[in-house]
Amino acid sequence: MHPDNLISLKDDMVAFISGHGMRRMNGYVSDEVPTVLFEEENSDGWKDFVELAKATGAPFVTMSEAVLEKADIATLIEEIRDQMYPDDESPEIDDAEKLLRHIGKIGYLQLGFAYQGVMFLFEIATDWYDKFQNLMETVADLGTIVVDDRDNNE
Repeated sequence: MHPDNLISLKDDMVAFISGHGMRRMNGYVSDEVPTVLFEEENSDGWKDFVELAKATGAPFVTMSEAVLEKADIATLIEEIRDQMYPDDESPEIDDAEKLLRHIGKIGYLQLGFAYQGVMFLFEIATDWYDKFQNLMETVADLGTIVVDDRDNNE
């Protein structure tokens, strides 16, 4: 089980990376880059990941975090209301409002290093961050649905 806020894990990661004589670069590695996702075998699997980066001779690791902002929730709720209109009582709105208690918390961390043209990644997320991402994807998917109500007799 992952904690509600990944701030202490981030602090541990920063210290561990530095302790291995490596540097950190703030940066997010997107899906457009060839990647291999590290599969953790235990709760401290990220340490194995950092040690692997060092063993490959990587001079630094990338590090990215996602902090939930109040504006993120406001935008999400607005998008849900736009998509669900006139149903203002949708369960998605309730789910989004429950996320308000996580404002200011780190919900996602990504570590990465490059080796032979491929980015190796370690990712960890809280349950609430996964829920937030699922709601964002639901809204995006609903926004792409096109209703063709033209008469077929044309």
